[in-house]
Amino acid sequence: MTTDTAFSPHDLLAESRLGVLATIKADGRPQLSPVTPFYDRPGGLLYVSTTEGRAKTANLRRDPRAALEVTSADGRAWATAEGTVRLVGPGTDPRGPEVEALVEYYRRAAGEHPDWEEYRSVMVADRRVLVEMAVENVYGERIG
Repeated sequence: MTTDTAFSPHDLLAESRLGVLATIKADGRPQLSPVTPFYDRPGGLLYVSTTEGRAKTANLRRDPRAALEVTSADGRAWATAEGTVRLVGPGTDPRGPEVEALVEYYRRAAGEHPDWEEYRSVMVADRRVLVEMAVENVYGERIG
């Protein structure tokens, strides 16, 4: 097994749009959820959109510690970010700050939406919540 010294787990986190978010259940066991992350490397923040009432949201409201893992397309590299989460939302106003935060997340993670008014309405109707993780630790490796 060889490790590539040029590998950067921060770069892999920034490039990845599919990951697994780990939160802590009430009984202390991990709860894992596939998510679409966006890593703001300069800001040291990682963002995920979720829905109020989901296990991960309830877990994070009780215990804000979380970890997110991503892997490379070839499966030969992985990176994990750990940190403390702040939840934004759900919003009740399509033009309110909670929905604006979700709009900014979408723009950064996926680009422009074809219908922002529809997006805003869906964010309110679905009771979407923005997970904002202050990244405290990043690690990972490339094998091969």
